[in-house]
Order: sequence, then C-alpha cells, then structure tokens
Amino acid sequence: MSHSRLSFALETPDALPETGRIAVFAPGGMQDLTVLPQERVVVIQPNKPDHDALAARGFTVTLAPEGSFAAALVFATRAKAQARALIAQAAACVEPGGAIYVDGAKSEGIDSLLKELRGLVPLGQPVAKAHGKIARFAADPVPLADWAARDAEPVAGFVTRPGVFSADGVDEGSALLAASLPETLPARIADLGAGWGWLAAQALAHPGVEQIALYEADATALDCARRNIGDPRALFHWADVTRLTPETRVDAVIMNPPFHKSRDAEPGLGEAFIAAAARLLKPTGTLWMVANRHLPYADALAASFREIEEITPPAGRSTRFRITRAQGVITAREPARAAPAKPPARVRR
Repeated sequence: MSHSRLSFALETPDALPETGRIAVFAPGGMQDLTVLPQERVVVIQPNKPDHDALAARGFTVTLAPEGSFAAALVFATRAKAQARALIAQAAACVEPGGAIYVDGAKSEGIDSLLKELRGLVPLGQPVAKAHGKIARFAADPVPLADWAARDAEPVAGFVTRPGVFSADGVDEGSALLAASLPETLPARIADLGAGWGWLAAQALAHPGVEQIALYEADATALDCARRNIGDPRALFHWADVTRLTPETRVDAVIMNPPFHKSRDAEPGLGEAFIAAAARLLKPTGTLWMVANRHLPYADALAASFREIEEITPPAGRSTRFRITRAQGVITAREPARAAPAKPPARVRR
C-alpha cells in the first residue's frame, strides 16, 4: 500500500503548493488518495476499469494531461518504459520547479527506476515504507526528454506505445490463434481485448468478414489500433470487456484474454472474458480463444458453451498455449454442463 508512504512524504510544509491543479498519473481504481485535496486533483488514467472506478469516486479523470499543473504524483507501473514515459509526461506538464513525486512498490522495480532518475535530476531522499518507496524532484522537462513516449514498430506497418500489451512484438499466443482460424470467417466479429490491433487485422484479411468490433480497455493500445487499421469495416470501442452488455450480437468472437492485473495470475479475469463472449455471441455463434495451458478455463467454457474443442495449430500442438473453439451459447434457462473429465496423468519413469 502506498498511502502511508504518500502521507509521510506530504507531511512537510512545502510538500505541495497551496493552489493549482495536481496531476496524478496511473493510480489504481481503489488507490487511496485521501491525503490529496480532491477538488484540485486531475487523474490521468487510460485504463477503462480504473478510469471508471476513480470517476465514480468523484475524481476528475482524463486520458491525458491538458494545460499546466502545480505539482504531480506518478504511480510507477511495472512496465519500465511506461513508467519512464509517465515521469517525462509529468515533468513536461508541471510548472518549472513544481514538485513531482514518484511512488512505487519494490516488487514492481521502484529501486532501479529511482536509481535511473537520480542520474538525470536532483532527486530527494526517498521515503521507504510499506514495501515501497516515494521520492521527489523539481519539474524540469529537459533532462527527461529521452524518456518521453515514442512510437515503436514491432512489425512492419504497425505501431505500439510503451506499456501496451506485447509492445515489442506479436504475442506468440495471438500468432497461433491467427494461424488456427478457418479460411472463411463469419460476417460480424468481435475481438475482445484487441490491444494494438494485430489479431483483428489478420481476421480482416479472411474472406467473409463484413465488420469487426475491437473492444479494448487500454485507451493507449486502442489508439494504436486505430492507427494500425484503416479498414472501414473496423469499429473501435474503449470498454471494460468484463462489463459488456451488447445491444447487438455477433457471429464470432476472437480473443487472447488477459490474465494479469498485477504480478500474479488472476484466472477470474479470463473467465469474465469467456462470459462476456457468450453474452456477445448469437446462439449459434463461435468463440475462438487462445490461452496459456495452465489456466483453468474448462469450467467457465462449459458453463457458457455446449460444444468445446481444442484446435491444433498448423505448426503442431503448442506446449504453452491452448487454442479453443467453442460454439452453441448456453442460455440462462439451460443448465450448465460439467467440464470434461481430465485424462489420468501419465507417470514418468
């Protein structure tokens, strides 16, 4: 928890200016910000679930900082390139000399980040509490110019930005799923957790597709997808997939669902994606999904679909990923089926 660190760091009389807006970058939806004057806080959060949770708590929330700020607080993310970019963004929007605080957990790499930062700006003595650190420096955009977010080109014709999923290249699971799709696809498709759009672009290359809706919670990734896919058949939705309530249903869903909110795997997130796919699909619709083999999705699939099969990619069975095809949505009035029994484990000798 960072609340105790933040509270301790702000105890000094000059911790924050008495007037002016305070930019807060990348706090979680339930982050404790009670030590800050809420009426002066502007939260920058492109992740839809966190964005909505903070807005529901009464905070002013936006996707990017606009205008100048008197001070800033950056919650460092686990993705180092993204954390650097957030700090550079704070330094660019805070008035010269204004206080910028950088907070993070040791398990997320705050020690190495502050070490890098200390080599570029005069950094105050960090406060170490609750398995993390927070440190302060005076805003100056010049030393941090090289940390600013820039486009990357992981594959020809596609751009990404720091912090988006698989920003350095095509995810192996997505590549396997794309290779496993049938030659002809249904007319109306949804891509859940579409990221920067690579998988949706592969689907659009198949005959039969008339429309594909990309749903993505990360506004930064979705902006990349808009830039990467110029096809008018593509529709883009900034959305929390786990809360989707569709107005119209689709013929097929493709997805490589996330299963991390923090360092630990959270299968419940993927299970929520499976349930969302069932809500989006027509009764006879088809789900094509890729997931790590160790994730326990069998029960969630059996609760939502009548027909479930594993597909072997053209290159052969993957030891890391499972490609699943599911069809026949189970309605609320139908009893859910039990997951298929697992075969007995083979004993190695």
